[in-house]
Amino acid sequence: MTSLAPSPQPAPKARPKGGAWAMRDHPGLLWMITAVITAAVHPFVPDATWLMVHMVALGALTHSIMVWSTHFTVSLLKNHPDIDVRATQNRRLVLLHLGIIGVLVGVPTTWWWLTLAGAGAVVVAVVWHGWQLVRRLRGALPGRFRIVVHHYLASAAFLPVGATLGVLLARGYSEEMHARMTLAHSLVNVLGWVGITVAGTLITLWPTILRVRMDPAAEQRATQALPGLVAGLSLAVVGALAGWRWVLLVGVLGYLVALLWTGRSLLAPARAKPPMHFASWSVAAGAVWFLVGIAMIAWRVATAPDMTAMTVGYGRVAAVLIVGFGLQVLCGALSHLVPAVIGGGPKVVRVGIQAFDRMGMTRIVIINVPLALSLMPVPSGTRVVLTTLVLIGLAAFIPILLIAVKRVVVARREAATSTPHPRRDLELGRSEAARVLDPPFPRTQLMAGVTLVALALAAGPVLQPVLDGGSGAVAAPGTSVAPTGETTTVEVVAQEDMSFSPSSIEVPAGDRLVIELTNEDDGTVHDLYLDDETSTPRLAKGESATLDVGIVGDDREGWCTVSGHKAMGMTFDIAVIGGATAGDAPSQPGATDGSTDADAHSTPGETSGGDALALDPGEKWPEDHEAYDATLPPLGDETTHRVTLRVQDVEMEVAPGVTQTRWTFGDTAPGPVLHGRVGDTFVITLVNDGSIGHSIDFHAGALAPDRPMRTIAPGEELTYTFTAERAGIWMYHCSTMPLSTHIAKGMHGAVVIEPPDLPEVDRSYVLTASEIYGDTADGTPAATTFNGSAFQYDADQLTAKVGERVRFWVLDAGPNGPMSFHVIGGQFDTVWREGAYTVGGPDQVGGPSTGSQALGLLPGQGGFVELAFPEPGHYPFVNHVMSAGEKGAHGIVRVR
Repeated sequence: MTSLAPSPQPAPKARPKGGAWAMRDHPGLLWMITAVITAAVHPFVPDATWLMVHMVALGALTHSIMVWSTHFTVSLLKNHPDIDVRATQNRRLVLLHLGIIGVLVGVPTTWWWLTLAGAGAVVVAVVWHGWQLVRRLRGALPGRFRIVVHHYLASAAFLPVGATLGVLLARGYSEEMHARMTLAHSLVNVLGWVGITVAGTLITLWPTILRVRMDPAAEQRATQALPGLVAGLSLAVVGALAGWRWVLLVGVLGYLVALLWTGRSLLAPARAKPPMHFASWSVAAGAVWFLVGIAMIAWRVATAPDMTAMTVGYGRVAAVLIVGFGLQVLCGALSHLVPAVIGGGPKVVRVGIQAFDRMGMTRIVIINVPLALSLMPVPSGTRVVLTTLVLIGLAAFIPILLIAVKRVVVARREAATSTPHPRRDLELGRSEAARVLDPPFPRTQLMAGVTLVALALAAGPVLQPVLDGGSGAVAAPGTSVAPTGETTTVEVVAQEDMSFSPSSIEVPAGDRLVIELTNEDDGTVHDLYLDDETSTPRLAKGESATLDVGIVGDDREGWCTVSGHKAMGMTFDIAVIGGATAGDAPSQPGATDGSTDADAHSTPGETSGGDALALDPGEKWPEDHEAYDATLPPLGDETTHRVTLRVQDVEMEVAPGVTQTRWTFGDTAPGPVLHGRVGDTFVITLVNDGSIGHSIDFHAGALAPDRPMRTIAPGEELTYTFTAERAGIWMYHCSTMPLSTHIAKGMHGAVVIEPPDLPEVDRSYVLTASEIYGDTADGTPAATTFNGSAFQYDADQLTAKVGERVRFWVLDAGPNGPMSFHVIGGQFDTVWREGAYTVGGPDQVGGPSTGSQALGLLPGQGGFVELAFPEPGHYPFVNHVMSAGEKGAHGIVRVR
């Protein structure tokens, strides 16, 4: 575990001035600092959660295990210092950290070669570390607590397994296999590499921290428990990888039983002398969270409907094991080890203990209580404030560590230069040590921590509107009704079927109305917006918010403002008993006329009604405009295609001078064209970096939609694997309700699977036709497009040469309108539609003298046409459903 502590080697000449050893001290601390910085700026960092977890687990914890297991092994076995000298340890740690950097860069950038190289370096460093422990064990005389070193060897054997699984996860697998490997990877690394190390270390470290005798049965119980820990974890990993639920559950429970058996030895020292310092409180809290985390895993395994569901929302388990367990044990252990290892006598130790105890109980409270509360279904604003408090409590350890080290080093230097008075110093040291080692319970610190938690709970609802970007203002509408002094509180639930329950309520005129909204929809976020411009923030699954409507005297209408949800029937009515009817009510600020959708109250960042997208015939794309690249991507030799599609909300220009917030796959709307052959496998990783829930559906594969096509919340990801068994140009799109809204907002794309023996042509283009709406429910598109932008190929024209064979792959993505693809001045001599040639082709369907003037497609259909241009010129291509073509589905091929 990281520290600013001296070398364990006894040779004085090997100990640098001040007792510091850079490769022991600094890297672990730097990883902690980096994790804190990442947490502070996480909204702006891709894969921030993954990075934070691995900066702590792979960075700080792994470094600490490498350093301090060596230190404890030396202390227990009392080996000769020539075994595994400091220079060798330095080289091993350098290799470790180069590997960690490789993994942390390789995974987010999808550079698999770098991930593989980094993980390989980590494995080599840990195996090297394990071999040095074996050398020390063989070179030691028989003695007590060799079982601790055996724990270190067992944990080191698990790390290469976990690293291998991590590398394979980065490579990409089907969703089911990805879930299995995620479970196995986390179990091996946290329960094996970290958990078994901690279990072995606490056998001797815990009573040392408390300064009491250890349990006489501790060594025997540890010896008995280690095989159970190894066997239970091995069984759990096999069960996870094979998808055997009950084998996995038996393994996890077996590990827990073995852990509890050896943990019994920690109870007797605690009963003899309860925790009194930050070091002991932190270690104790970490141990409790470890048990809680294992219990959470067991509960998921026992109750989840399938293996994939076990990893849904797995971030809470990670928070418990990494923050609650790993970091707290690390901070607690360092708070004891730094003063003890630097040494210098009781006076110096007293200085170190007092430094680490600074606001110790306050830090324990603001780490553990908010962490527990944040695991509950609290509103999102409250959760943000609580997790911020946890971060503050953990981050405070870093400056306290630096201050403590400085004070201990200064105290040690002063002790070394003072005139010795053995008898006086011994008596004074004993009295000072006794004072600091038996402090009164810090009630003031406890109350300070409780107060901070209470303030966080109070601040959450107040800050939630700001955090969620909503107005959240509690405003009473203008009304002359006399207040009754009564409050009507109504619980409303946003349901999976796009409805509120109840969808209408009655409230006595003059009552104050308070609505408590809870979202129980797994699929996406919801909110409640009233026509007097009061609203809740958007809520994810399990989150709640309170909307204080104020004194009501008039009927009200409400709806969910997420695009398309109102059109799906997600509305809410407030009927006032004894007040004015809706027809008599005065017009409220921002009230609508009861038309089809929330035109005047569109989602922030979203273009409102259809009129707002009306095209200006006078507007033209600039001459340097770069259109969506319509060229079909080349076909490589690979048979497995691994693609990551990130969902993002992007402001895009959809027509000259007209912008709209588009929901994109991979930063483009439509998404990237995927190209393959019959029999190829596609491994798609969908990452939702958007603002609401999204999903994906590939027409190019045939499989049950239940799991791979499920909606994932912002911040989540899934892996979708399919094999292309049939040729065609296949649509992919978001399948989250309402589909029309998600497709129209840009969430569609094409997968081109070539028919066998498809002849080569000189040029291949892909054109995806779609509509853009200001108001999807209106039914009339504001614009039509090829590849996402109206008229873009009039400005940035496609090109060809006279006599070249040109193939146009055409897909009608809709969501509503038909397509009749026509090239003005050209004739198609080959037409392939929905899996079959209708004109031309290898069998010359219709004969060599036949042709076609248009390729007709309905939404969700596709095909291709081929032609050769007879002479130079400009050949327009258009949707020959002319009302659609005139709104943007138009372009030009410039033939030289």
